[in-house]
Amino acid sequence: MVLEDSDVEMIVAEIEEHDVETPHGRIHCTMKGVPKADRPVILTIHDIGLNHKTCWDSLFNHEDMSEIMQHFAVCHVDAPGQQEGANTFSTGYEYPSMDQLSETLPLVLKHFGLKTVIGMGIGAGAYILTRFALDYPNMVEGLLLININPCAEGWMDWAAHKISGWTHAMPDMIITHLFGKEEIHNNHDLIGTYRHHILNDMNQFNLHLFVKSYESRRDLEIERPVPGTTVRTLKCPSLLVVGDSSPAVEAVMADCGGMPQVDQPGKLTEAFKYFIQGMGYMPSASMTRLVRSRTASGSSVTSFEGNRSRSHTTEGNRSRSHTNEGSRSRSHTAENQRGRSHTAGSTDGTANSNVDQAVPKSTEVSC
Repeated sequence: MVLEDSDVEMIVAEIEEHDVETPHGRIHCTMKGVPKADRPVILTIHDIGLNHKTCWDSLFNHEDMSEIMQHFAVCHVDAPGQQEGANTFSTGYEYPSMDQLSETLPLVLKHFGLKTVIGMGIGAGAYILTRFALDYPNMVEGLLLININPCAEGWMDWAAHKISGWTHAMPDMIITHLFGKEEIHNNHDLIGTYRHHILNDMNQFNLHLFVKSYESRRDLEIERPVPGTTVRTLKCPSLLVVGDSSPAVEAVMADCGGMPQVDQPGKLTEAFKYFIQGMGYMPSASMTRLVRSRTASGSSVTSFEGNRSRSHTTEGNRSRSHTNEGSRSRSHTAENQRGRSHTAGSTDGTANSNVDQAVPKSTEVSC
């Protein structure tokens, strides 16, 4: 179905802000669009030094995202005290840990009457969403994770932060977390914009608590599945994105900086469209015509899918069953059940299907 411009405008205009009460504090959420009963909602969480607007507006306001927004509602989650105009927490307030923040998400879903989500997170937000998917696999259909670090901060990192903290202000430390050295030295306009935001738009006391919580995170302890063994791993497809100028880089996305959703929203959108199609949604979505180039950088966007088989009796009707382990099954009317894994190449953003994979793969991340 093709929506008229007036329909698109109506969807964009439907924005509701909610404060969700949880045992770990009040969570500010912004719902854009109307959730559809037959599909998940895209749920986003930002990184330290950001809120949902400064983190995601460049991506969701990009023209190539309009088609996705016609099919999915979006729920933006702000970490406690990080939203615009947030009141300062009282002295002695105990900020929730990363684990506790992940525990608030089931209550967010309950508040909005949501069954499942496709998570989209960067940095601290990617960590929180991964913890949520590990603990509540039935609630997460897929993950897009940008610049995720699944490891606890090591003692050398801790020492470096302590030493640098003696001579550098917190905004500088956050800038080095968000962007790579080359980007900091060369892209003065972008860095100046985010430095100004961190200094002037963020509540500094609340931000310090959020940063401290992220630095105190523990290992996610994800392992790659091995036949005949039981390990802790993600049960849903996961799309990993790391910018080639990101401090978290090991695998790279070509021609991109520390925050791909800001620097290359078109490329990230195209990769996300292929990812959604691999999950069985938006089968007729058009692909953006981006200038694609091969570089020596290699692969940067990768998705791995767990045990999952799908069935489509028609385009709009899907039957799903959830096991206790959180894996999902879908049956084809004309095909045998089979597991699939999808890989999206970094330089052109396309996804290639590798069918009949007997062993699911866990998310491969940089530590």
